[in-house]
Amino acid sequence: MKKLLLTFCLIAPFVMQGQTDKAIFKSYEPGFYQNFILRDVRQVNETLTKKAPDRRFQMDQSDKDLANNRAEYDEIWAQPTLSQGNAGTCWAYGGTSFFESEVKRLQDKEVKLSEIHTVYWEYVEKAREFVRTRGESHFSQGSQANAVTRMIKMYGAVPEVAYDGLLHGRKYHTHDAMMKELQTYLKHIKTNAIWDEDQVISTVRSILDYHIGAVPESFEYAGKTWTPETFRDEYLKIVPDDYVDLMSSMEYPFQQKGKYDVPDNWWNCDNYLNLPLEEYMDLLNKSLAAGYSVAIGGDVSEAGFSRETNVALIPDFDIRSKDIGQTAREFRFQNRSTTDDHIMHIIGYTKKKGDMWYLVKDSSSGSRNVDETGNGFGYYFMHEDYIKLKILTFTVHKSMID
Repeated sequence: MKKLLLTFCLIAPFVMQGQTDKAIFKSYEPGFYQNFILRDVRQVNETLTKKAPDRRFQMDQSDKDLANNRAEYDEIWAQPTLSQGNAGTCWAYGGTSFFESEVKRLQDKEVKLSEIHTVYWEYVEKAREFVRTRGESHFSQGSQANAVTRMIKMYGAVPEVAYDGLLHGRKYHTHDAMMKELQTYLKHIKTNAIWDEDQVISTVRSILDYHIGAVPESFEYAGKTWTPETFRDEYLKIVPDDYVDLMSSMEYPFQQKGKYDVPDNWWNCDNYLNLPLEEYMDLLNKSLAAGYSVAIGGDVSEAGFSRETNVALIPDFDIRSKDIGQTAREFRFQNRSTTDDHIMHIIGYTKKKGDMWYLVKDSSSGSRNVDETGNGFGYYFMHEDYIKLKILTFTVHKSMID
């Protein structure tokens, strides 16, 4: 035991040598989520009950030269940032924003699409899979960016003005009560082995209709009557099969397609093109430089992910920049210290002191704690190291790969 202790004492100074980043326990006062979203959910006007500040272990970014001003970025057109409210639908917001930018790039049309139209049908398909697997499939609010592609292919798309899913004068979405009712019902059918798909889907749709409204079969837009399918094909001209999802994992052969193995990939999509990390990053950068935005998914629950500066960095007390690579990325995914938390939309980039930074449009409340008039409200600013280590997937048009 003494020999081992001595060895550690001799090694420790060398392990710590060169470490410069600092950490603090940061207390956060109630922010956008408490002061706006929860007030709307509760539909009350009085001040929220004062609670103890949320304390988190965070990287101290106060001495860093941060690229957290939108004016510094080359920016790709996107609709203004929009809050997902109190619903776990970041995947729909990030994926929908991506397709809005694609419609602008390909058709030069500026359209605000309905996220909740996609969410509605995603819940229907999750229920269908629940029946097919006899209750073994994952059923929650979460999903992936390519679920938007899949639902647009299956059910078309509608503009937000035709269907926003907000009832009873509500400003922000909350799906907690709806999800509780859906899960209670699905538990009932599993317990009682009621595997009648038509009956289950009919009941699920009645629950959805009550909470977020029935989806339109047709609607008026730009002086014409459309169905969701004709709007997709003739107005938006979105071709869902033209989009490619990418990952960088040692678990599968590179240059081949494989399964992105996370719970929110509930339909077990195995169509992710797997690239070595260097090629993954190179494709991302080439896409942005060519004017192609990308939808991304990855981990946002990190000490270097600040909701005060809206900046995502990898602190060197986690790993030094020069040590970030394929193996470090895989190690963190396999031991679950990198988790699949959130879907967002990269719409810009800049270089600062030789490092790449990315402008990320976001729907979560965490990106809304800065001044609403500021250049960071509803956006994050990610350093290239954060992308390399913690962003697990992205989606882009196939013309960047062909």
